[in-house]
Amino acid sequence: MSQTVEDALKAAKLYTDNQIYRMIKLPARGVVAAAGVLSEINEPFGAVILDKDEVTLVLPDEALTDFARRLYGHTASAATYRLITFDVELEPTLTGFMARVAAALAQAGVTILPFAAYSRDHLLVPTEQFNTAWSALQGITG
Repeated sequence: MSQTVEDALKAAKLYTDNQIYRMIKLPARGVVAAAGVLSEINEPFGAVILDKDEVTLVLPDEALTDFARRLYGHTASAATYRLITFDVELEPTLTGFMARVAAALAQAGVTILPFAAYSRDHLLVPTEQFNTAWSALQGITG
């Protein structure tokens, strides 16, 4: 039987690491530096996204101070974020999970930055909206 959104939400446990994160923008040629920094930090959550125009790096805020000089041409977001992980394995064929999550958070007025890993979904939410997001998500999860 295929996993349903209801099954996944019922089984999901919310997890946060209590870190403050920042998004960093780099020129597309900065991917090697971004990946190197992320590998040295070796934290349980981080992300590098490369597209045709830029590199986006998500890292703990405190790491930016330590590694800023290696991130040539970077721009750091003014906003800071907190992590929420749905600690449940999601089947790759599951449809509508993030739509349900996004709808609940939109109704609560929370901005989200979603990230999908191989089997788990993660959100970054603005630091000042974390408690609102957490409460809204508790209302839809098991």
